[in-house]
Amino acid sequence: MFSKILIANRGEIACRIMRTCDRLGVRTVAVFSDADAGAQHVAMAGEAVRIGPPAPAESYLRGDAIIEAALSTGAEAIHPGYGFLSENPDFVEAVEAAGLVFIGPSAKAIRAMGLKDAAKEVMEKAGVPVVPDYRGADQDAERLEEAAEVVGYPVLIKAVAGGGGKGMRLVERAEDFAEALEACRSEAAKAFGNDRVLVEKFIEQPRHIEVQVFGDGARAVHLYERDCSLQRRHQKVIEEAPAPGMTEEVREAMTGAAVRAAEAIGYAGAGTVEFIVDGSGPLRPDGFWFMEMNTRLQVEHPVTEAVTGVDLVEWQLRVASGEVMPDVPPLTGHAVEARLYAEDVPAGFLPATGRLDHLAFPDAIRADSGVRTGDEISPHYDPMIAKVIAHGETRAQALARLERGLSETQVVGTVTNLGFLRRLVRHEDFAAARLDTGLIDRHLETLAVENVPCSRSRSLAIVGAAMQGGMPDFAGFALWAPLERRIDLIWRDEEIEGRLAVLGRDRFEVRIEDARHEIERRQERWFVDGQQVPATVLMVDPWVTVLWGASYGFRIPDPLARGGAEAALGTVEAPMPGLVKAVYVEAGAEVAEGDRLAVLEAMKMEHVLKAGRAGRVAEVLAKAGDQVTAGAPLVRLEDEEQ
Repeated sequence: MFSKILIANRGEIACRIMRTCDRLGVRTVAVFSDADAGAQHVAMAGEAVRIGPPAPAESYLRGDAIIEAALSTGAEAIHPGYGFLSENPDFVEAVEAAGLVFIGPSAKAIRAMGLKDAAKEVMEKAGVPVVPDYRGADQDAERLEEAAEVVGYPVLIKAVAGGGGKGMRLVERAEDFAEALEACRSEAAKAFGNDRVLVEKFIEQPRHIEVQVFGDGARAVHLYERDCSLQRRHQKVIEEAPAPGMTEEVREAMTGAAVRAAEAIGYAGAGTVEFIVDGSGPLRPDGFWFMEMNTRLQVEHPVTEAVTGVDLVEWQLRVASGEVMPDVPPLTGHAVEARLYAEDVPAGFLPATGRLDHLAFPDAIRADSGVRTGDEISPHYDPMIAKVIAHGETRAQALARLERGLSETQVVGTVTNLGFLRRLVRHEDFAAARLDTGLIDRHLETLAVENVPCSRSRSLAIVGAAMQGGMPDFAGFALWAPLERRIDLIWRDEEIEGRLAVLGRDRFEVRIEDARHEIERRQERWFVDGQQVPATVLMVDPWVTVLWGASYGFRIPDPLARGGAEAALGTVEAPMPGLVKAVYVEAGAEVAEGDRLAVLEAMKMEHVLKAGRAGRVAEVLAKAGDQVTAGAPLVRLEDEEQ
């Protein structure tokens, strides 16, 4: 076993690897950018080395700086985690040339699976079924459009070097192909430095099932499968193991194909073979096709660990250090994982930033996180807050435990997808295992709806604000009536005016417009109108957050702050901090509703900003290459009466 390793990553996965290293007595070295100087993974490591500014290209993607950090601290090996340099064969070769061990597969294996078109050829030779597609060298737009007609719509345009849902577009009609191709190529060039694409038949009503494999370079084994069908924007939201509806016959066929795939490239370490599966009926041995292989540890690996009892990071360390690959244990029970993100779901899952004023998870579940109370969600990196994992003897039990775990998770300071995840876990189709990758999109209107706090939740917030403001539990009475105080709050952009009267110790009456409620606190439990309610009130200045079925964040306004005016009609603003990738219009141009005006790159994704109405462009206030803040005006249309 190694005595010291360097972890070439950040956030949740760096912390996850360190926990196993601590248990095994392996010392760890962290690397960090300026944005992460105070991050949790830096605090957890035995040593930490600065490698550059916040931008990944100047820090976490600098292989030379990472290798130098490993050499200067006496590390024997480098664990790449996932993302960043984890699937970069040039980095693997540089690590080995420096006399260090790369904890993962060989550069040759990564190259074999790194390009989707080449990977499919390898899989075909290994007897693994593949989806019909075009992956030719001729990348002319007209040739690709012709190929799409031959393959048959709907099709997926996929970056050959892609992964994580980036550089991928679904095209259902021929007239949409050109625009989708341009967007896919642009995103792929930025994310992977390679704009080549392939055109693949889109399997309608597909499921996404993947097999966890592990190899020692000579032979490979599988650790069963995971279902990752619940996705949005081709990115996974909830994963589970084993796959619902899996039979031994189908498992044998699918895992056998995955093991052949791994052994065909001499795979070493943890990897995942992903399949697209026909979800229109029961699973069939001939109803799955190779999609891609991820030559690294997956984000969703904890569900496999939960149903096998295996620590996959420990396996990685042992095999990379020369030990014999352990035996595969039997599959036990069911596990489900939900990805908790800082994102605004009603606004289209826009990534969010902000300070985590409070973050807490219940003890009954596993929560893998790389942030703590007080940390900032940075615009430079993925906005994941945590992975929440629940295990049970049955799928129903695991889902119930996950839903309870999500309901007891507390996040204050930024918007999250927590309410969305709870609705998704409770959704009747998911509960009944009627799964396919389109489930979220079909039910988005109900899943992404914003929870609006009722008058009882608002009343709890009024009391919480009063307590946070230093109001004593018992403020006294006038001779003829309880003393009353006005308290203002803001929920989203709505101003709430409440009137609070103190009735006794920890007893209050709150009036909000026509609603009137009696609120009482007894030993940290809340009662509304005499009934105990399962609510938690968190008071972290300047916020009061009520957790009751959903998370409602109320801001206590600064009485000295000036109110901001609404944005001018027809002004398109940046919805989040980011880089202006392109501007498509000039002053004086006529645009129709829905026309593309600009592209904003943020949180490693491109977001197209479109005209909300027809009109003439009055001003273009930004240009390609500008770094803008949230709310910055980008394009202004003339007023409609002009």
